[in-house]
Parts: sequence; C-alpha cells; structure tokens
Amino acid sequence: MAKVIVGLDIGTTKIACFVGTKNEHGKIEILSMGTSESLGVRRGMVSNIEQTVQSIQAAVKEAQQRVEGELIIRVVNVGIAGQHIKSLQHRGIHTRSQNDDEISQKDIDALIEDMYKLVMLPGEEIITVIPQEYIVDSEQGVKDPIGMSGVRLEANFHIITGNVGASLNIHKCVQRAGLEVKDIILEPIASADAVLSDEEKEAGIVLVDIGGGTTDVAIFHEGIIRHTAVIPFGGNVITEDIKEGCTIMKRQAEMLKVKFGSALASESQENEIVCIPGLRGREPKEISIRNLASIIQARMEEIVELVYYEIRNSGYERKLIGGIVVTGGGSQLKHITQLFEYITGMDTRIGYPTEHLANNSHFDNLTSPMYSTGIGLVLKGFETLGKMDMPTTASNVNTVKSHSQKERGSFFDSIMSKGKSWFAEEN
Repeated sequence: MAKVIVGLDIGTTKIACFVGTKNEHGKIEILSMGTSESLGVRRGMVSNIEQTVQSIQAAVKEAQQRVEGELIIRVVNVGIAGQHIKSLQHRGIHTRSQNDDEISQKDIDALIEDMYKLVMLPGEEIITVIPQEYIVDSEQGVKDPIGMSGVRLEANFHIITGNVGASLNIHKCVQRAGLEVKDIILEPIASADAVLSDEEKEAGIVLVDIGGGTTDVAIFHEGIIRHTAVIPFGGNVITEDIKEGCTIMKRQAEMLKVKFGSALASESQENEIVCIPGLRGREPKEISIRNLASIIQARMEEIVELVYYEIRNSGYERKLIGGIVVTGGGSQLKHITQLFEYITGMDTRIGYPTEHLANNSHFDNLTSPMYSTGIGLVLKGFETLGKMDMPTTASNVNTVKSHSQKERGSFFDSIMSKGKSWFAEEN
C-alpha cells in the first residue's frame, strides 16, 4: 500500500491541509487538500487555542471529504514560524570506540542526539538540528561520512530554537483537533524544499516566504542551509496600512491589495481611481491606485530591507549566484520582484511549488505560491520516511485498510500494542 503523508500549514491567514503520496517517478501527488480561514493565529503564533482548533478541524474535514478509499487523516507534519524562532551554529564531536568498523547511521544519530542536549536559555527549546558538513579524523568537508573509517566524527550543525510555549500550543491545538503530531518543521525549510532545485541550493540562493503574519528567510550555499530567520511582518501589516491610510474597512483593504495592489508606485497610472462603496447610504470613497501603491511600497521596502539585512548578516551576500526566490501569498503582489532587485541588486524570481510535484489535474490553484509551505511539509515527511531503517514504520503513514482497523487509533498506537506479531499478520 502506498505511503501517505499529511502536511498541516497553520498560518496567520489560512490553515491548509495537504494529503500526498509518491508516484513511481519519485514525484509527489497531492491526493487531497483542504483550507480554512485561520482565526486564532497572530504573526505565526497561536493566540487563541479554541479558534485555532476549529480552523484546523475545518481544513482537515474538507481534505478528508476529498480523500478516496479507506484513508483516515490522523498523523500530520506541522509547520512552525514566529518571531521567537532563532538559529545558531554549533560543532559536535562523537568519539567512536572501534576504528575498524565503518561509520554508520547510528553514529550520526548519536551525534545529532547530543546536539538536542545542549543547554538553552529558560523558555527556549531546540526544534531542529541540521547537520551541515562532517569532519572525519580531521578530514574536512565530508558531505556523507557513512561507510568511511575513523575514530573521531565531528560535524557543524545549524540549530534552530524556538519558544517552548509556542511549540506546546501547536501540539495542543493539533491534539485537540483529534490529530497526532509526527514532526514540527520550520516553515522556511519546508517552503525551500517545495520551490528550490538542488542545483539552486548548490549555487547559493535566498528563499523569502512572505506569509500573512511573518516573512521567513532561508539561505542555502553548496547544498547546505546556512542561515534562517523569521521577520515579524507579512501581508497583514500591509492590509492594516491600507486600512489606516485610506480610512476603509479591513475587508475592503485586503480586496484592494489583492486586486489592485502593486509594490512599485511608479508603475501605476496617476489618473486611475477605484471606488469603494460607502457605509449605509454614505457616499462611495474614491481611492487613487497610485496612492494605494505608495502605501504598499513603503511597507514592502521595510520588509525587503530587513530581508537584505539578514542576507548581509549571514556572510554569504557575495556567494549567492542563484539570487532570491520569493514565495508565499505575499509574493503574488505585482512588481514585487522588481522591488527586491532594486533594493538588493540580486536576481529575483517568484517560487512556485512545482519542483517535486507531479502534474495534478484535480486542483487548479495547487501551484500557487501561497501553498509552498503546505506542499513542502509533505515533502519533508517523505524525506524523513526515506531515512528510516524499517520500511514498515512509515511512521504513522495514515494508511487504513478496513473499518475495523480505523478503530485501533493511530498507526503508532497499534505498533505499541501489537508489536512484531502485528507486522506478521499484515504480511
């Protein structure tokens, strides 16, 4: 039976659930998707548990209704973002007892486990540990040490930390929605998997994911993630600026931004006017498109400047041949690539989540940049699955064969209760 992975993107403006499988060509096929308005999340962090639970249930219910066959959505990969996310570099050392044995995955796992034991500041925890490059007995620049001989195994790690409370709130919301968290994954890393090619990561590239509440940044060089950051501004701040600047309702401001918004005021005609209906019999309000673009440009320049600061801060500014890839819902703003190029001087393109996606005819807007994170979470799930030693632990693969099996609870629970005999029965 094909393995199925579910990605749950808990965003500031929307919650999206994607159910995906891998075809024979190694491409991801999205079997189902569901979206709902996100009511309890602010700037990437849960601010209202009950509202977030309801939004998750609505998105999962829609995805469940579109699933064919006997599959029940139970286990999900969840994205995490927010201003509390930080990253740091650290080197770990693992001394092996036997020199004649080859270095195995077990040695690498032991090294990674040690990193999770690092002492953090109160209220912080390690979310993800990403090995960058290995050193075997002083031989540097080793990408994959498995199979090599050596006693001293070292590695440089990119460690991502976050607020304990933020992570617990995500767990709590998902569990109250009747689901189980398989992994919590940093959103810019998930988005990068969806929109970037291996060649681009090798050349050196910046991924900028502009969401509703946050703008996520991930920098790659020589195929390795070098820097991550979360900027606490996104599309919702632009909407608020339009609302204040034009003295209109927030709903109208969002519609104006989506339909007529531009990141460059100079690209708008001076004589273009749009009419907004007045409140209860009041006169309609006339708004200049040039004025609208000026409001948007002012805020977008601030966001781009913060992104550029992170690029300079990473130390890789002169090594990024691939330039910048902008994705997320905010990337759909007109002339946004020109603004990025003007401020940073780097080539910029829009990132669509088609890099590892099979041709799906079921969903028309699946390749929209706003779904990059959700599709990336599915990709990360299969990446984790591929690293597992036991093929049957498709750790909570959301596969269900019969109604009686549905009642057993999660796949993980059934493994714990039945043990190895369960696999014998299934095979």
